[in-house]
Amino acid sequence: YWTYDAETETEYRGQRGRVRHRTRHVPVRVDGRTRMQAQTVAEIDWTPVRGRVSRNFRDVLVLGSRSLPKRFTDGIAPFDLMALSSYDPRFIAGFRSEAYTVPVEEGYDEARAIMNSVIEADIRRDIGGDQQRITHMETRVGELGFKHVLLPVWLAAYRYGGKSYRFVVNGRTGAVRGERPWSRAKIALMVLLMLVLALVLAALQVAS
Repeated sequence: YWTYDAETETEYRGQRGRVRHRTRHVPVRVDGRTRMQAQTVAEIDWTPVRGRVSRNFRDVLVLGSRSLPKRFTDGIAPFDLMALSSYDPRFIAGFRSEAYTVPVEEGYDEARAIMNSVIEADIRRDIGGDQQRITHMETRVGELGFKHVLLPVWLAAYRYGGKSYRFVVNGRTGAVRGERPWSRAKIALMVLLMLVLALVLAALQVAS
C-alpha cells in the first residue's frame, strides 16, 4: 500500500440555497367540477458565496498492488495505521510478499480523488444553508509526503461446483470480502415464498 500526507488549502466559489415554502391555489377537477385547491410548493433562493477551507490529510491509503482484487480490498479497511513499525525483514520471513506494482505517482492520483471528495464535503459544510452549489474550487497542496507500507492481507481461494472463488482477509481485524457461490434454486424458492407471503397479507387486508 501507499499512504499519502498533505496539507491543503482550497478557495471556492458557489451558491447557498435557502428553501422557503409558499402556498398557491391551483384549479383541480373534482366530480366534474373545477375547484381551487391550496398547494404548498418549495422554492430555493440562491445567494453567491465564496470562501476558503483547510484540511490536513494523514495516511490516505491507496492499494499499491494490481494483482489483489481492489473491489474486495477496499471492503476490508480500515487498517490500524497507528500501529505501523519500521520495516524489519523478520516480519515477512517465511511468507510470500509482493512489492508494489502501482507507481507512487499513479497512487497519488487516486489519493487526490479521495482528498477532493473530503474537501468538497468541507466546502458544503462551510457554505451552509439548505442546499449548496460548488461552481469552482482551487486547491493548493503543501507539505506532501508518502510512505510505502506492507499491510497484512491474506488472499485465498476455494473451489465449489467446479468454479474458483477468491476472498481476502484483513490480517489485523479479520474482516473478509470476496466471492461466494449463489444457489439459483434457493434464490427462486425465496422469491416464491415472498410472493406467497405478499398474497396472504393482501388477502388478510381485504378480509378485514
